[in-house]
Amino acid sequence: MKQKKIGFIEAFSIGVGGMVGGGIFAVLGLTIDLARGAAPLAFLVAGFIALVTAYSYVKLSLRYPSEGGSIEFVVRAFGNGLFSSIVNNLLLISYVIMLALYAYAFGSYGAALFMGSDVVWLHKTLSAGIIVLFMFINLFGAFLTGRAEDLMVFAKLIILILFAIAGTITIDTTHMAPQEWMPLPSIVTGGLIIFLAYEGFELIANTARDIESPEKTLPKAYYASVIFVMVLYVWIAMVTVGNLSFEVAKNAQDYVLAKAAEPFFGRGGFIVIGIAALLSTASAINATLYGGGRTSYLIAKYGELPSQFEKRIKNGYEGMIIIALLGIIFATSFDINNISVAGSLGFLIVFSLVNYANFKLYEETGGNRFISGGGTLLGLMATAVLTGYTVIHSPTSLITSVIVILTVSLFSLTYYHLREKRLSHYIDKALEKDEREEMF
Repeated sequence: MKQKKIGFIEAFSIGVGGMVGGGIFAVLGLTIDLARGAAPLAFLVAGFIALVTAYSYVKLSLRYPSEGGSIEFVVRAFGNGLFSSIVNNLLLISYVIMLALYAYAFGSYGAALFMGSDVVWLHKTLSAGIIVLFMFINLFGAFLTGRAEDLMVFAKLIILILFAIAGTITIDTTHMAPQEWMPLPSIVTGGLIIFLAYEGFELIANTARDIESPEKTLPKAYYASVIFVMVLYVWIAMVTVGNLSFEVAKNAQDYVLAKAAEPFFGRGGFIVIGIAALLSTASAINATLYGGGRTSYLIAKYGELPSQFEKRIKNGYEGMIIIALLGIIFATSFDINNISVAGSLGFLIVFSLVNYANFKLYEETGGNRFISGGGTLLGLMATAVLTGYTVIHSPTSLITSVIVILTVSLFSLTYYHLREKRLSHYIDKALEKDEREEMF
């Protein structure tokens, strides 16, 4: 039976669902703390980088339609050597950090709902428990179906849009006046530190081979999903800043969205948004575990990870257990600032290299080198700005990032030299067939 092709709506939903996960619930308070009244502008900064990067994903997805997505693009541009191994493993560990971020947010909102504030022991228990729960669900094949995931994405979008509409009426615009803005470096950093909230649109690349009329559908799906989420995030930031004092937002930083619903929905609004956060972060944890397990499998197929990551347990992979355990360590050992900086830096580096891949392969992708080159520089500059600001103002927040990058590099270097087999050139047999047919 021929598999049904994915249309624009489905591809758009994949992009939006990937971005509007737990990120907005977890990092909004952090952005307000850094940018204050300019928090909406900070979301625009991060969104612009995502939009430019989407251009490279469009071109690369059309030229190299593969289930490997970003992994495939890196290998196409940089070969199947040590550098690609480090980058792809960095991508994998960035997914682990996202898992930890979602679990951290789940623990924050769960503790606030049950106890009225962020109680540390309950926060950590919930963070670890939700990862373990979905690890077993994924391993034994009872994971949520695509239809159920679509319904959850639809439900959380409706709740967020209703929150934004209702909250717009009670916005105090003086909270966003220029005199309430932080200095420009702090505003930009506020946007860069929550860049991971835009991570997710690249999931469209993994479905490129199954897209109907890809030349028309892929560009629309990428750009529409990023622009839609930009508008939604800026709107939510405006409502939150406009309805809370900066002191209250700082005190409720880890569950600020639920707190922002109280002025116009009362205590019931806090509960509804809190439940939406739990559903959203739980859904994101489920999807990230499944996607992370799949990513580790694909990287192992290239020969960049041990073969254990390829082994299946029921409907999951052994690698998923390792990812889950690492996620628990991150979620319970580091604070939200550490996790956010590490996650954003990881994706900024990977997206910079994807932009460079399109720049380098422009003859094959038909890409505009000005746009992809600009995206590369923008991503690298953003990485440097985020790193520099964090070194000056919060050097301890870089500890996680340093640990991650050193560990990934040492592991990749050691495994690359110890393994006996060569790295594979292809993981996607359909793409390999296409490439060989073009040669003859």
